[in-house]
This record gives sequence, structure tokens and C-alpha cells, in this order.
Amino acid sequence: MTLLNVKNLRVGFAGKDVVHSIDFFIQPGEKVALVGESGSGKTVTALSLLRLVQNAEVSGQAGFTGREGTVDLLSIPERQLRGIRGQDIAMIFQEPMTALNPLFTVGEQIAEVLELKQGLARTSAAQEAIKLLADTGISEAARRAQAFPHQLSGGQRQRAMIAMALACQPKLLLADEPTTALDVTLRVQILDLLTVLQRRNNMAVLLITHDLNLVRRFADRIVVMENGHIVETGPVAQVFANPQHAYTRKLIASRPARDVVEGESDPAAAPVMQATDLRVTYPVRRPGVAGWFKAGEFVAVKAASFSIPPGQTLGVVGESGSGKSTLALAALGLHPHQGRLLAAGQRWSRDTVRNKAMRRIVQVVFQDPFSSLSPRMTVEEIVGEGLLVHEPGLSTAQRRERTLLALTDVGMGEAQFPGLLQRYPHEFSGGQRQRLAIARALIVQPQLLVLDEPTSALDVTIQKQVLQLLQKLQRERGLSYLLITHDVDVIRAMAHQVMVMKDGEVLEAGPVERVLEQPEHPYTRILVAAQV
Repeated sequence: MTLLNVKNLRVGFAGKDVVHSIDFFIQPGEKVALVGESGSGKTVTALSLLRLVQNAEVSGQAGFTGREGTVDLLSIPERQLRGIRGQDIAMIFQEPMTALNPLFTVGEQIAEVLELKQGLARTSAAQEAIKLLADTGISEAARRAQAFPHQLSGGQRQRAMIAMALACQPKLLLADEPTTALDVTLRVQILDLLTVLQRRNNMAVLLITHDLNLVRRFADRIVVMENGHIVETGPVAQVFANPQHAYTRKLIASRPARDVVEGESDPAAAPVMQATDLRVTYPVRRPGVAGWFKAGEFVAVKAASFSIPPGQTLGVVGESGSGKSTLALAALGLHPHQGRLLAAGQRWSRDTVRNKAMRRIVQVVFQDPFSSLSPRMTVEEIVGEGLLVHEPGLSTAQRRERTLLALTDVGMGEAQFPGLLQRYPHEFSGGQRQRLAIARALIVQPQLLVLDEPTSALDVTIQKQVLQLLQKLQRERGLSYLLITHDVDVIRAMAHQVMVMKDGEVLEAGPVERVLEQPEHPYTRILVAAQV
């Protein structure tokens, strides 16, 4: 008996279809992955099954066999559908920080589901919420139940979302990118947890993702979507071994490829950046009376030493909270530090005028281009801004010429994008916005780019394109990169040297081939194994 049978599903907005008459099915206890790039229609398809898409024009059939028999999710009354949501069909959303209510504790939010859906008394619901949190692997569940979402880590928030979704033991779980915002080791833990809970409850799962590594690990069957159409479906092993559609082959081939200048650096060349016993701290309040007289400190980076030669990449890999981003802030001169840190032979100082010349040497590309590019500035203003600071003598025409050249270098020209200079960031895709961010950094001709998770917010195909661009720029310009990431595949493709960090300490460092192929530290082995 089929659990969910979707036929001729169409979803549109203002008369324009975004999902085009698709068919798919899910059997009881089956794990199905709905795969595609951003904009392919994956999330809209899942949300439309529960009629959660505002202002959408939805038609077709979605037969679901639940506790009340078989119903058509798209035609039953709203009141009847409310009884199915959370009870027979539950959903895990992509970003738990925005999906959870910041004004209530996680225990209260889970208990609310039990009170509404199962009619439990408040005390019983609170106890059951603690048990559900414990079942998802959260330590000290009773204490965590009293925490607000912002007081939990990303992995703990996602586990709380899973506990809420599974409170009523649904027959079908819709998991929308449940691991995208998590570190690689946490991703594996969450997938393993879902697998255990799925088997225990004989629950079917529809996993919405663009991460093919997760699909290999988790799913029984795969459904591939492109531009609102289902282009291929079948067992995971069969589709990966012999993909039939060109788009599926493109997705599978999107794993980052290594294309960098190999070999040892010139020993006579001075390092672009060098650090010895780098230590970075944050002030924290000490508990008790002692905090009245003296502030404590949290050590975010402990005695890190590294050297980045010209034309090479140092990859820094680790989980959230390992100290990677703090190390990047110190390298950019944006956070006080102790120890020795030199950029092109110079030290950062508290004198902003003196630092001005160094900021031309060291530039940065941030993780999320949409938040790092001003929505009120045009492309010409964004990319050319660095020239106003570092080459104020240039005329408007000269600055525009340099801006167009920088944009052409990153694969964005006027021929491809008419009126490019007067456009705004929201008019571009995620990959195109990241190219704008790279052009903004390159226009002042730096020697070192600090790349802070430059591809983690991008689809796999766009990620590969951005990495290829960075590799090309490094070969042509001899740029050096300080690459901050938690993705071992990106490190394998880009880095010459790698540092593995955890809790502020450098656990292992060396050539990328040795560290990734023959890791010595147990934590490094865990990171490498989690990426496979």
C-alpha cells in the first residue's frame, strides 16, 4: 500500500508555473531524497503537500493514507488538514533558528504540540518533551528543555526540531535541508539519528537536499528535479552508478575538482602571511564576587603557528566553535591578538592610517554574499569602492574602466549582463553575487584573500564554478588564500597546506595530501570519514 501518491501536481504563482505536473510516490517506511539545485521546486513541492505556500495556485492530487484512511491532501477541508499536519505528516525546516519561536523554551514548544495534538495535560506534556529531547541524543535533556533556542548550538536546535516533529510519531516526515547549516560531523550525526528514529517508528522520510553525499548515506530512492520537472527517479545505487539524464550527471559530477599549481613553494620567497604562537581571547564575566574586580577571558585561538607562501592556499578546517573564523578576524586585523602575526612583513596596529596600506594587501570574501553586499549600492559602487579608498586620484572614467575589468576577470561582463554596473545585488543569483564579492576584493590587487566559507551557501554546481574561478585567479595572479571551511572536499580541491582546529587548538597541520590521506589525530580521521 502506497503511503503518498502524488499525481499531476502543479504549483504556480500569478499564472506562472514553478512545478509542472509532476508525479511521484512514497511507500511506508521508505526514505526518498528529492534532489535539485535552488529554484528547482523541491521545497515548494513539499510545502504544497501541506498547503503551506502562501498565494500559490496548486492543482493535482496527493493521496495520503493516514490514521483516518486515504485522503487527498490537496482537496480536503483546511480543518481536516490541520489534524493531519504534525500528527500524520510532520516537517523539519531548513533553519531551526528561524523556525523555533525565540520567546518560548524548546521544552514549551515541544509540549505545545503534545497538548494540541494528543490532548496531554501540561505536566505530562512537559515530561514527555524531556523524554523526546533525550531520545534525540541531547545531553541533560531536563536542563536543555528550559533553554531558549538562542541558548542552544546549531546541532542541539536541529535535534529539538526533530523532537518536535516526531512528538506524535508521524507516518511521513518532510525534512527540508535538515543539515545544510550544520558542520560535517553534525550532519552525519543528524542523519544517523533520523535513520534510527525512522526504523524505530517505521516512518517514511522525504529528504529535500542538494547534497549528494547525504543522499548516498541516507536514501533508498532518489527523485531528481530540474526547473520544476522531475527528470529522473530510481534506486540510489542505480542512479548514481548509471545516471540517465544529463542534469543528473551534472549534479553527480559537481564534486570539487583539484586544479591548482602543485609543488613546493620557493624557499627564498617571503611568506605573504606568517604567524607564530598566535593567541586570540575574548573578555567574559567571571562568576561570583571575583567578577566585580577582574574580567575573565575566553581563549578562542591557542598558540597557532602557520606560514602562507606566495601563490599557495592554507586551508583551515574544523567545526563551528573551533576558532576558524576568529583566526580569520585576527588575520584581517579586525580583532586584537597576542603573539607574532605578519602580513607582507608588517604587523597590524591600532593606527588605522598605518593599517590602510595593509588592507590593500589582505582582502576578504565572506560566506554569504547577500548579507555582505549592500542592497542600496549598485554593482559599480560596490566593486569600485576599494579604489575610492586606496586610489583616490583616479577619475570616474578610470575607476569605471578598472571596475569593468575586475568584473570581466570573474566572468561577469556587460555583454552577458546588460546594464551591469547599474544593477543591484538582489538582481543576481547566489553564485553571481559571490563573483561580485570576489571582484570587489580583487580590484585593489591584493596579495592574500581570506576566504571565509566562500561556497557553503551555494549549490553544488555553483560551488564548483566558484572554486574553479578561485583556482584560475590563483594560477594567473599568484594569489595566496587563507581558506576557512568545514568542507573537507573543498580543502582537498583547493589547499596546499591544511590546519585542523578544534576548541581553539591546532590539532594537526601539514601538506594536504598527508593530512587527509594519512591523518594522525583521531579528530582529523572523524572529519575525513564524515565527508565520504
